[in-house]
Amino acid sequence: MIVDVFTDTGSIHRQARGHLREETSIMDHQILQHRFAALTTAHVADACIRARVPVRCASALLRAVVPGSRLAGRVYPAKHAGSVDAFLEAFETAAPGDVLVVDNGGRLDEACAGDRVALEAQAAGMEGMVIWGLHRDTADIRAIGLPVFSLGAIPTGPLRLDARAHDALESAVVGDWAVSREDLVLGDDDGVLFLPSPQAEEIFTLAETIRDTERRQAERIRAGASLRTQVQFRAYLAKRENTPSLSFREHLRTVGGAIEE
Repeated sequence: MIVDVFTDTGSIHRQARGHLREETSIMDHQILQHRFAALTTAHVADACIRARVPVRCASALLRAVVPGSRLAGRVYPAKHAGSVDAFLEAFETAAPGDVLVVDNGGRLDEACAGDRVALEAQAAGMEGMVIWGLHRDTADIRAIGLPVFSLGAIPTGPLRLDARAHDALESAVVGDWAVSREDLVLGDDDGVLFLPSPQAEEIFTLAETIRDTERRQAERIRAGASLRTQVQFRAYLAKRENTPSLSFREHLRTVGGAIEE
């Protein structure tokens, strides 16, 4: 990412808030799919920073079973306790486009989902699965085509049967983050990111602005205008001589409009 994510975007925020008043608080699944199709999780993560929303990235160890997979949908959390019953119950009430987010405590000694769970999720109309744990039946999952993100694969299935949590289908923990049905989840080659649904419109509007700015910067670099020229880097170095405490981000705020034109 090249554009500074802390650049002042007051007018963009006002525009985004205007959209929020016009739209429902939960982004429609088709709109979510359409808008994320032209973005990356990196764009959206930078937008979270600008919107002063916590950047809830899953661990970098959580990767797509099939490279190039993408998913975007509402979180449907499910805590795994050694049996697939929580998943099957989730499929009973999930809405089309939901993403099954499985909390298996990040365990690396057992798989908690395989080909049949993936097939059942697909048949239920789910967008994909994010597993804070391991999967198995990798070849079959690849053939099924449902986007699945996990910490990796192992041959063995569940090794224990614990008591079902009272909130098994209300929340899930993925690494450092607790997520619920009030969250959206995005996934691509850079990893997995969670967003609060009520702020999705604002975040996506900012992400689209960041994307467009970076594209213009890249086009100008290809045309011969270096990034250093675009951000007036020599001017920054000169100002820093007089004001050593001046940060590059502070400088970028003063030229933010120019580099985003």
